[in-house]
Amino acid sequence: MKRSVHRRFALALLLVMAMPPFCSWSTSLAEPHRFATVPALAVGFIGGKEIGAVHYIAIQLDRDPDRRGPTILFSEIALGGGSAVGKDWKQGVRTAVAAAAGALGEDQRNWTVIIKNRSYSSLTEGASASSAVAVGIMAAWRGATIRSGVALTGVITADGRIREVGNLRGKLEGAALAKMHTLLVPKGEARTLEWDLYELGRQYNMTVIEVGSLREAYELMTGQQP
Repeated sequence: MKRSVHRRFALALLLVMAMPPFCSWSTSLAEPHRFATVPALAVGFIGGKEIGAVHYIAIQLDRDPDRRGPTILFSEIALGGGSAVGKDWKQGVRTAVAAAAGALGEDQRNWTVIIKNRSYSSLTEGASASSAVAVGIMAAWRGATIRSGVALTGVITADGRIREVGNLRGKLEGAALAKMHTLLVPKGEARTLEWDLYELGRQYNMTVIEVGSLREAYELMTGQQP
C-alpha cells in the first residue's frame, strides 16, 4: 500500500515537472520574488530639538501575469509587518512605482509590490522617502545591489524628477550617526539660507551630492547605469 502511494506521488511529481511553462502557477516558479532594501531618513522632535534617524524599507517585487496591477500592498503593524505609514507616505510609494516603471521602460500593470517600512517610530508620514523607494524598485527589478552607506531623500514625481524636502540638517545628522558616508539631496537644497550641507557634511566626514532625477540617484546608489 505504501509503495503504491509513493508511486502515485512520484508520478504526480513527474507530471508537474512536465507541465508547460504557460501554466499560471508555473510562471510564479519561473519568476522568483525580487527584493531590495533601501535606507530612508526621518526626523522627529524631542524636547523641541530636531533628531534625525535612518530606517529601512524592504521591497518585494513580483510579476503579475494577468496584468491587473500595479498592486501595491503595505505590510504594516496590523498585518504583523513594519511600522504604520501615513496617507502621503503611501501616495509617495504609488508615485515611486510609476516613476520606476517609466525609467525601466516597463508596464506597471505587470507588477505586484509589497512594501515594509522598518522604522523606530510607530507611524511614518510624508513622501520624502519616495525617491529612495523608486530606486529600490528599480534595483529589485534588475537584481542590482544598493551600495551601503549611501542615503537618498527627496519626493519623486511620476516622470522621475526629485523634488525638495525639509529638515535636511536633521536628516544629515541622523545619517551621520548611522555611519552613512554619502547623502543625496534634491538639486538646490545642499546650500540654502537655512543650512550649508556641504560644510556640515565635511564636519561629519560625509559627502553631500545634489541629484535632480531618479536616473542620477539610481546610478549613485547602485553604481550601475539606469
